Amino acid sequence: MDWSLVGRSLLDRGFSLTPQLLSPEACRTFVDSYDIESNFRAKINMDQFNFGKGEYKYFRYPLPDLVQKLRADLYACLVGAANVWCERLAIPRKYPPTVAEFLEQCRKQDQLRPTPLMLKYEEGDFNCLHQDLYGDLFFPFQAVFGLSKPGEDYLGGELILVQQRPRMQSVPHVVKLNQGEAVIFAVNSHPERGKRGYFRTTIRHGVSQVTRGKRFTLGIIFHDAK
Repeated sequence: MDWSLVGRSLLDRGFSLTPQLLSPEACRTFVDSYDIESNFRAKINMDQFNFGKGEYKYFRYPLPDLVQKLRADLYACLVGAANVWCERLAIPRKYPPTVAEFLEQCRKQDQLRPTPLMLKYEEGDFNCLHQDLYGDLFFPFQAVFGLSKPGEDYLGGELILVQQRPRMQSVPHVVKLNQGEAVIFAVNSHPERGKRGYFRTTIRHGVSQVTRGKRFTLGIIFHDAK
C-alpha cells in the first residue's frame, strides 16, 4: 500500500478505505475466537448503556499476536499523518515513532486498559454516533476491519461517519466494508481548510441497523483507557 495516500486522505477527508488487509482465514479465526472469554477483559451490552443495540468485547493484555501486530504496524504507518494533524490544528504534541513509546506515555497518564476490541451485531442492532477517546491522551486515528461478508453474512450495518462543522450543516459519509478491508478514520476531530487556514471539525461514527444476519468487526484503537 501507498501509506502516503492513506495519510493524505485522512487529512483531506477524515477517513480512508484500504484494500483487503486480512485474509478470509484470518477473519474467520477472529470470528471463531469471539466466544473465547479468556481473550477479553470486558463485555459491553450497548442497550444497557443506551449506546445502541449489540455488544462488543475489549481484548485483554497480552493482546493476541495478530492484534498486536496490526496495532504496531498501523501506528507506524499513520504516525506521520498524526503529527501533521497536530500541526494543522495547532496542537503542541508530537507522537513518537512506535506504538510502544506511545503506550508508555499512556501509562504515565494512568491509561492502562487495552482498547482493541471486537464488535458483534445481529438483526436489528446498531451503534449510536460516538467517539472513542477513553482519556486525555489519544491517537487521532483508529481502524475498523470488516470480518464478515456483506450481502452474504449480513445486510445493512454500514459504518456512518458524520463531520460536524461549526456554523454549517453536518456532512455524512457511509462506508461499506468488505471482508478483510479496513477503514481508518479520525477519532475526534478533523482539520478542515478554510479561507484563513485550518479550523477544527468534529467527527463522530456509528453503525446503521443490521437488517439481516450477523456482522463482526475488529477495532484497532491505539491509545489505552483510564
